[in-house]
Amino acid sequence: MAETDELRKRVRSLIPVRAGAQREFATAIGLDETKLSKSLKGTRRFSPHELVRIAEYSGVTVNWLLNGSDDAVTVTAVPAPTARSASAPVDGPQPEPRRRILETAWELIATRGYHRVRIADIAKECGTSTASIHYYFPTKDDVLNEALRRNVKLAFDRQVAELHTIDNAHERLLRLVELQLPTEGLLRDEWSVWLQVWNESALNPELRSLYWDSYDRWFRTIAMTIRSGQEQGVFRTRDPDEITTQLSALIDGLGIQVLTGKPGSSVEAMREHLKDFIDRNIVQEGQ
Repeated sequence: MAETDELRKRVRSLIPVRAGAQREFATAIGLDETKLSKSLKGTRRFSPHELVRIAEYSGVTVNWLLNGSDDAVTVTAVPAPTARSASAPVDGPQPEPRRRILETAWELIATRGYHRVRIADIAKECGTSTASIHYYFPTKDDVLNEALRRNVKLAFDRQVAELHTIDNAHERLLRLVELQLPTEGLLRDEWSVWLQVWNESALNPELRSLYWDSYDRWFRTIAMTIRSGQEQGVFRTRDPDEITTQLSALIDGLGIQVLTGKPGSSVEAMREHLKDFIDRNIVQEGQ
């Protein structure tokens, strides 16, 4: 298949042409080298998780891997230029020190809290100097800004990888919601970073434009999925932006309840509330 052939070519272009490079690449993305070889030969497909990991390690997007462009039309809205990392190359893996620093800083912010994380803490966890951190992120605010952009990229990559094979808009919307639930691990950490960005943007007007450019991608993704469902006749004819506002607000509110440990809240309950809202307010009767 042409798309699969092009995908394999793009993945190969990210692997340096030297002895042992493919083994190193496989290790870096957490994939057995034999499976990577089979995927590159076309006898095995890359899983959505593997595509996301390849994109994360290499500093490209899953959209670029699948479609050859960060801005290619796909099933999810693409991030605004301001919501993208300014230093993510498309011609090879991003600098290893920067990737390690950003991932470490992001995890520390998610688990400890932005105001409890110092540049010295990031340097210690990375086994490097504060000067090295400042080389890539001159100020602590730059660290938070890039953490937000990493959130945007992670969600974008995950959604493109998971949703591009789902044609039915109802199934796609349910999967989209599932991919946004604050389950333990990566998704809960993403939510933690979002919560802290919400707080900082409420107090710091300078952060708001980046926040809204970042959040707008999520909003547009829901709206375009609803429009697609209306065109397919599986969703009711309602103002897509209006229903997106209601659904996104419900997701945000329920997510906050889960993260803050509100009695009776849980990921399972959140899933059921959202499914009920979709069934009652979005899905066409009789579907």
